[in-house]
Amino acid sequence: MKLFRDLLEAHGYATIEARNGHDALDLARTHRPDLVLMDIQLPEVSGLEVTKWLKDDEDLCDIPVIAVTAFAMKGDEERIRQGGCEAYLSKPISIGLFIDTVRRFVEAD
Repeated sequence: MKLFRDLLEAHGYATIEARNGHDALDLARTHRPDLVLMDIQLPEVSGLEVTKWLKDDEDLCDIPVIAVTAFAMKGDEERIRQGGCEAYLSKPISIGLFIDTVRRFVEAD
């Protein structure tokens, strides 16, 4: 996720990074971010489970979640979107597509 943080900061975005899914939920409650980049393969708990927690919280449910994952098998994108993620980017990512996707959600606010 360091690459994503560096790219976002280079494009003028402020970032907050969580160490795990539980931290992600706490940080979202504290900082109310405009967007969450969710690694689906988090330590301790899956990114899809954390996404469910975010979407089940009435104060956080409107925050868009972009899944960033190495899962690129048939059906993975559909499964991840059904899990509550508004967008899906598979690794390795295209830098241009990544920044365009972030802008699409952040500038929609």
